[in-house]
Amino acid sequence: MSGPPNPVAALRRLVRTFPSALVGYSGGVDSALLAVVLRQELGRDRMLAGVGRSASFPTAQWATARAVALRFDVPLVELDTHELEDPDYLANPTNRCFFCKTELWRRLVPEARGRGLAIVCDGTNADDLREHRPGYAAGQAAGVRSPLAEAGLAKADVRQAARGLGLPVWDAPAAPCLSSRVAYGIPITSHRLAQVERAEAYLRELGVTGDLRVRHHGDRRGGGARIEVEPRWVPWVTERLTVVREHLTALGFAAVEVDPRGYRRGSLLAERAERA
Repeated sequence: MSGPPNPVAALRRLVRTFPSALVGYSGGVDSALLAVVLRQELGRDRMLAGVGRSASFPTAQWATARAVALRFDVPLVELDTHELEDPDYLANPTNRCFFCKTELWRRLVPEARGRGLAIVCDGTNADDLREHRPGYAAGQAAGVRSPLAEAGLAKADVRQAARGLGLPVWDAPAAPCLSSRVAYGIPITSHRLAQVERAEAYLRELGVTGDLRVRHHGDRRGGGARIEVEPRWVPWVTERLTVVREHLTALGFAAVEVDPRGYRRGSLLAERAERA
């Protein structure tokens, strides 16, 4: 009698069919798991992790990505991406990620081809396919494969597998690019991205753990920063709001508030829909 399906075993079987591969790598749990499995199954000479660097990629996340790659002997290539030169991206529409990923694959696919790597893939998992993911369409257009999703790995499967392999990011909160913090319709600028990065780094230094977003709602009156933390942290941050507000105001935010509802995935998209 056979046991329940093993999605990790299915992933390993799948990637063993790849002649060679480049994975778009951010250091998050999804792409980290895929990079490590590719390294284990294909060997160092038949795979590569490609990182796109720009002002939208947090410095702390880059440090984590490098540390994980070093620990598991995953070869890395770092390429500059130029999405902040794309007016469609800067306008910050609800499909902003499409333009970002289009730029990423415009850099990584030729890199793979130039190195003779047959497959280009990303860390999209099966759960992601049920969400608002305009960046996924950009990957499909570029011929990028999603082995985690193909093998049926949901987010819980990814975390369990990453924990089993000893990946230190197995329980790390999701960390999308900094532009995801800027309310739709408010133009993306390197200054706003830096404000968000510094604000979140400050809250981490204070001790906040888990999911954290400093949402940027613009520089004018009625805008400012809205802090989203896990519900257990809401009272803690609220008690310290005076000193937090002082620090974030010094960063240039027009106003600072804590969302009493706590962190909500896709909250900016929900707000956009409510206003429509």
